[in-house]
Amino acid sequence: MQQHFVLDARALNRTYATGDVQVQALRGVDLALEPGSFTAIMGPSGCGKSTLLHLLGGLDRPSSGEIHLSGQRVDRLSEAKWSVLRRREIGLVFQFFNLIGNLTAADNIELPALLTGISHTEARRRSQELLDELGIGDKAGVIPSQLSGGQQQRVALARALVNRPTLLLADEPTGNLDSDSTRDVLALLQRLNSAGQTILLVTHDARVASNAERVITMRDGAIVDDTRLTSDEPSTELLAQLVKLEA
Repeated sequence: MQQHFVLDARALNRTYATGDVQVQALRGVDLALEPGSFTAIMGPSGCGKSTLLHLLGGLDRPSSGEIHLSGQRVDRLSEAKWSVLRRREIGLVFQFFNLIGNLTAADNIELPALLTGISHTEARRRSQELLDELGIGDKAGVIPSQLSGGQQQRVALARALVNRPTLLLADEPTGNLDSDSTRDVLALLQRLNSAGQTILLVTHDARVASNAERVITMRDGAIVDDTRLTSDEPSTELLAQLVKLEA
């Protein structure tokens, strides 16, 4: 096992049974992520990108293959051990914010920290620090229904980061946001990445993917393209390249 990969997935397959029909959602996927990298996975609906993210986050199990996180093989862990490891090592952000409606923004953020044994005082300190950093420090005591979509996604992002995860997994995190909120969330992700956070982002949108440094394209459960983006490419040419990959 090469220790310099934050995540190393090998020959992942995932098959689902639908009645008498076997549907192969993933077909021999290999993926390795370097520390501090920002990778986007593109592809049409049903191509397997969300299935892959769920396997990498321990929300589902591969039918075959291996997943190594920070040098440790994790796909064979028990549900209990995976759950503990996920809380400590992986931050998860989704399109639908999945916030607990009767808890304040601060309480939503603090809950994962408290579940790992962090003191209430430290959890509250981290929560307020993240809210301030994400520009919504004045919303700590507000419940989700009183927040805009962009603000809710910031709270969800803070919740994913409160345990200082090794890896941030984001599944269509801007898919439910307007254009202004999308720009804000992408700017936050770029800022986090510049500070060293490893990010894996799933999207069907070429403009969102253009914020990453590496773009992987999936079709029919397999990786069909793996492109490193360079910062000196003109944005119009870069978008044209990504749209072509998306097609």
